[in-house]
Amino acid sequence: MKHLIISLLLLVSGGGVSEEKHQTMQQQDIYQFRVEDLSGKPFDFASLKGKKVMIVNTANECGLTPQYEQLQLLYDTYKDDGFVVVGFPANNFAGQEPGSNEEIAEFCQQNYGVSFPMMSKISVKGEDMHPLYQYLTDGSKNGLKDSEVQWNFQKYLIDEKGRLVEVIEPKTLPTDPKVIAWVRGE
Repeated sequence: MKHLIISLLLLVSGGGVSEEKHQTMQQQDIYQFRVEDLSGKPFDFASLKGKKVMIVNTANECGLTPQYEQLQLLYDTYKDDGFVVVGFPANNFAGQEPGSNEEIAEFCQQNYGVSFPMMSKISVKGEDMHPLYQYLTDGSKNGLKDSEVQWNFQKYLIDEKGRLVEVIEPKTLPTDPKVIAWVRGE
């Protein structure tokens, strides 16, 4: 009888698991993803465990392309403190990333001295959206919120546990005080 009463109380109260706890239990992290870098070598996001990560979609022919300079500065300044920038070239907006992986790598190195990890070109929206971006933009997967990649250089901030914690609009510079405060843990 005691077990029946407890079972009924749990049933009436929604099973004893709040919506918030239920969502947290289903939340995924970025460590499940494996991609290729610009040179075709495998890159496993599990290698970033314990680090803060900024994931950003890039394009070499965009008005926001000079953000590479700030991305590199941010990476250089905080890479020894457990922070990494991961770039994903994408040609989803006005054909502003038409180059091959080799051309993208050459452009980034020659023009901005990019040394942070740059991945192979992917799609960040639409029918062929990469699974990583499906995770980043789907609140039921990332546990934070739904979002849409608005343009090149949209930034996704990932905490040390591999969870999405913030989406930063494309025009916000990587060196914005809000971003730096997050990187520093302030």
